[in-house]
Amino acid sequence: ADRSRSSSSTSRRGVPRMRSGSHRRRPCSPVLAVVKPVTLVVALLLGSAEALTTLRAPVGVGFRPTVHRHAAAPLSTGPAASRRSRKKQRRGSSFVEMKQVGIVGATGAVGKELLGCLATREFPVSKLALFGSKGGQTVEVGAALGGTLEVAKFDVEALRGFDVVFLAASGDFAKQNAEAIAAVLAEGGVVIDNSSALRLKPGVPLVVPEVNGDLIKTAKLIANPNCTTAIAIMVLAPLFFEFGLKKVLVSTYQAASGAGAAGMAELKTGVAALNVNDETSSAIREDGCFDADKPFPNEVFAHPLPFNVIPHIDVFQDNLYTKEEMKVTWETKKILGFDPFDESSAEGEDNGSTAHPPKVSCTAVRIPTLRAHAEAIVVETERPVTPEKARAVLEAAPGVKVTDDPEHKAYPMPLTATGAYDVEVGRIRSNLVFGDHGLEFFVCGDQLLRGAALNAVLIAEKAIA
Repeated sequence: ADRSRSSSSTSRRGVPRMRSGSHRRRPCSPVLAVVKPVTLVVALLLGSAEALTTLRAPVGVGFRPTVHRHAAAPLSTGPAASRRSRKKQRRGSSFVEMKQVGIVGATGAVGKELLGCLATREFPVSKLALFGSKGGQTVEVGAALGGTLEVAKFDVEALRGFDVVFLAASGDFAKQNAEAIAAVLAEGGVVIDNSSALRLKPGVPLVVPEVNGDLIKTAKLIANPNCTTAIAIMVLAPLFFEFGLKKVLVSTYQAASGAGAAGMAELKTGVAALNVNDETSSAIREDGCFDADKPFPNEVFAHPLPFNVIPHIDVFQDNLYTKEEMKVTWETKKILGFDPFDESSAEGEDNGSTAHPPKVSCTAVRIPTLRAHAEAIVVETERPVTPEKARAVLEAAPGVKVTDDPEHKAYPMPLTATGAYDVEVGRIRSNLVFGDHGLEFFVCGDQLLRGAALNAVLIAEKAIA
């Protein structure tokens, strides 16, 4: 059977839309006799409450309309100015308090996706302010968020009294400004930082809401994980809690957009510069070899990325791992509730305990795709595991889509994960090295969404709930 499906408790994109109350069901109207005469007659003859119920609008607690990420409906009815000035907005049969929201770095790749997620998920925005290093640009944010907004030059005081501030800027910016911003927010306000600056800082929660969302309510400053870690942990955490994990071995295949908008632009420019359809000027010869006399440019990446893979992301450390690889190791442990630098392990134990962090090792590779990171992962579990048991656990995990039907060539790919909220997992099989305590699988997720913007917006939703 085709196992390419999401958990039944989630939407098509795998993440429930925020709702503050259920929709009221309206009583059956005589007008419906025109629409459904047969059902009405049956109901009247049989006195069936169930039949009468079918005449009502199909809206309830479990109903989640499918809305494309870039085609969100307005937050409420009425003129835009009036809508944004309201303090509360009706959601179903109740009201949600509207919030003042700021985005620093709104014109970058992650900033743009933040705007899309806020609109699609109908985040209750009363005021949206965009900030950049210079200001002066205009950004089209869609009718739901106010139409066209001007980007202002960043100033801490401009965020005084705000409820939620997303930082999609550099690590240096976060180090210099995150705490100052948190200090001027409204009571209960939160700063959500997407950089690496604060992830390992003691006292700053590193959060994936589906895993450790209970930490959100007690913090004014929250760190968003590394995109590679965020994608992997969506699958690793359910397995950890069910089977325990001793060892985790990760090999990543990371898209150009992991380096931001500049990374995507360099890949596109590089492909165009190769002139692959012009044998006289192409940097690639007919035999597939590169022509050393016709180099093509690279500034963002260590080497040209088109038709190439680069086993080098971020700077090399003293242990010869790159910092990107160590981020996966450290952040996985912290999200699971351990000291990120704890080197103890459950090696040799088989007592069902999850008292020790798993050993985590990663090799990170940049590949010439635009979006969506892919990862091949091998785990050794503390308790016996089978592919069937693992699939059952992952099919029940929110935000995870099991795409695992090799017979019909269904498995995770950037082609299908790009633009989706779910993290895809497939190729689930027993590992030949670790036997009945081993599992091997392939995951793929859009790192600009699940690995950045979506995760940040989910944090914000829990923070204001």
